[in-house]
Amino acid sequence: MRTAARLGLAIAFATAAIAGVAAQAAKPQAAAKSAAGAACAAGAKPAKFDFTLKDVDGKDVRLADYKGKVVLLDFWATWCVPCKVEIPIFIDLYNRYKSQGFEVVSIVLLDRFANVKPYATKMQMNYPVLDGDPAQDQIDDAYGPLFGLPMSFLIGRDGLVCQKHIGLPGMQGTKEPDPKTVQQIFESEVKAVLARK
Repeated sequence: MRTAARLGLAIAFATAAIAGVAAQAAKPQAAAKSAAGAACAAGAKPAKFDFTLKDVDGKDVRLADYKGKVVLLDFWATWCVPCKVEIPIFIDLYNRYKSQGFEVVSIVLLDRFANVKPYATKMQMNYPVLDGDPAQDQIDDAYGPLFGLPMSFLIGRDGLVCQKHIGLPGMQGTKEPDPKTVQQIFESEVKAVLARK
């Protein structure tokens, strides 16, 4: 992707993130609560796993290797403030549910990947952290348009995208949810998708 196009995409991410937050806030609170506990919507679409991305050590990681597991696929950046809220939650969820076939895979976008290894070490991230920038167009085709960061997808063992969040789940208007609310929503969704047969 050309530099000007990338800059435009970064601006679009910021603008769309605000719009996405406003759109989420417009949903009734009851609907948000019931969606949080639902496993997978009828008509859920299949996730695309045909990517090979580099991790922080420069090793190739094939997303196809995660097929058959429940995967929380998270798109983020080191400069993203809400991402800092999610990371400790994902670390905790991964520790508690990995024995049940749960995986967290994070893909960094719109960031210098050189920033990521020290950041991941400082945050004690215990799950794969991958460089998405070289595959930005392919990722947009598969999961986009990506309207903002963070953006996460919860994928069932059958490969269906069961949940999707633009920004932090549980937004109320322009007020960001507290970490406890975010944790409760993600954990409820993970447990529901793990329980799906």
